[in-house]
Amino acid sequence: MSLARFLVVAATAATSVVPSVLPAAAHADAVRPALAPPPVQSGEQTGDHLTVTVRHSGDGADGTYELYCHPGGGTHPDADAACAALDRGTTWGKDTFAPVPDDSVCTMQYGGPATAHVTGSWAGRPVDASYDRSDGCEIGRWDRLVPLLPDLRPHGLP
Repeated sequence: MSLARFLVVAATAATSVVPSVLPAAAHADAVRPALAPPPVQSGEQTGDHLTVTVRHSGDGADGTYELYCHPGGGTHPDADAACAALDRGTTWGKDTFAPVPDDSVCTMQYGGPATAHVTGSWAGRPVDASYDRSDGCEIGRWDRLVPLLPDLRPHGLP
């Protein structure tokens, strides 16, 4: 059998089989219900979710807060501003909650005993980050997340 004749026979066989399979497949999809995510229950939040625990802030901001973004909500004292600050600080390909790099040169200043722990998910990625104010780098890292974390800067400073 020549190559040309083989191709014609193969093409004819394929087109004669396909029409008999397609209606059955189409029928199966029509009978089977479409799978959709369950509806959001009232009070159930979607989007980004963080749990923030603050200790030893000395500013009355100690406690554990829930923050939901996109849409905003939760028990955080300023959810909308915290979500907006996180959105501004989020850059594709960079970890918004990354620790200070080990090779950083930091000022030897002490910002107080405050600590924070942030867990949950942000921009589709898991978050498990700890914060303190033990040196200039850690203070700067904390301050970049204000108002997610309480503003502990001396009043009048930007």
